[in-house]
Amino acid sequence: MNLARIAWASLLSRRAASLLTLFSIAISVALLISVERLKQGAEEGFTGAISQTDLIVGGRTGPLNLLLYTVFNLGTASTQVGIETFDKYKAHPSVDWVIPISLGDGHRGFRVVATDASFKEHYRFKKDRQIELKDGVWSAGIWDVVLGGDVARSLGYKLGDKVVLAHGVTSGEGILNHDDKPFTVVGIMEPTGTALDQSLYITLEGMEGIHVDWKDGAMPQPGQEIAAASLKMEDLRPHNITAFFLRTKTRIETLRLQREINTDTAEPLLAIIPGVALGELWRSLGHVESALRGISWLVLITGLCTLIVALLTSLGARRREMAILRAVGAGPAHIMALLGLEAVGLVGLGALLGYVLQAAGFWALGLYLKAEYGVVLSDAIFSVGQVKLFAGALILGLVAGLIPAISAFRMSVRDGLRPPA
Repeated sequence: MNLARIAWASLLSRRAASLLTLFSIAISVALLISVERLKQGAEEGFTGAISQTDLIVGGRTGPLNLLLYTVFNLGTASTQVGIETFDKYKAHPSVDWVIPISLGDGHRGFRVVATDASFKEHYRFKKDRQIELKDGVWSAGIWDVVLGGDVARSLGYKLGDKVVLAHGVTSGEGILNHDDKPFTVVGIMEPTGTALDQSLYITLEGMEGIHVDWKDGAMPQPGQEIAAASLKMEDLRPHNITAFFLRTKTRIETLRLQREINTDTAEPLLAIIPGVALGELWRSLGHVESALRGISWLVLITGLCTLIVALLTSLGARRREMAILRAVGAGPAHIMALLGLEAVGLVGLGALLGYVLQAAGFWALGLYLKAEYGVVLSDAIFSVGQVKLFAGALILGLVAGLIPAISAFRMSVRDGLRPPA
């Protein structure tokens, strides 16, 4: 007796109830796996955005805020770092290299990062990957700009195009534009799969040049602009920067230098270790993750309860079916196995459908996060955590199937002992 074929035919005969139960389980499994995969993918995507940087130093603010606006283009800086302070730590005997960054301007929703050649030379992401250019060269002149991969793709820019920056970072066209000082695209970066793709890169002198005739944050009056052609590189030394990345010569010096920077009495500064700040970010999101996982398990249990109710409700109507099975030689154990097989089959198919649903949803979410924030989620399709969740759902389905299976077993025994009418 082929119980699998009988179970399949039985499910098809009740296809409406079976499909509703199937989709209920699929949605719950999709939610459950998505929470785990989103957590794993976000951790890998965020962690890979910066590596081999020992300290991020900026004005006194919160550690997470400093990490988010310097690495992930999220948030804004409330204070600046004096260039003298930057020069002091650049020459510090414990420091191997430093990368200055200056923020505050944007272009059509993308952030502008002012830096120098050390950014391309020393910045690392995804362990040891270095910034590479797809076309052109790195910014060297006052009015040179290098585009991140997503910027060039989204806006359709190519080498030689003119780019007008806007004061402040806006989600669309700028209000206060630096129209009199356009930049020329000299390079386009290879895609990195990080927030680097979402920025435009100019020199520190370029950032100083577009603001040289601005007073107290206000644009110059007509006729008072300083012509771009009259500005020279050596006359545009910045007075402040937003933050800087640094690497110490030995890892043992990192904590000592961090303490020295944080207690600097000359200027209020904050130095953070990127990995530690990321750990704080995950801890702060831990309650949200636990709540989402708990809700997902409750949804799964609700789906399994629906399965139990559907099978128990159908038992009374299936007495004739079971009597026929008994007549052709099926014992109570076969009837019990048949109901259990139906339950496990529904849960298995629902789990597979749920996995497909979450994979499609995860793919769409990954495209959105990459396009909007430059955050790339992990491409890993399978993980130990996901396999455990999948197996847990199947085990719960087997346990849920035992309840109607035991009821069918008792009904079958009782009907088998009843004398014929």
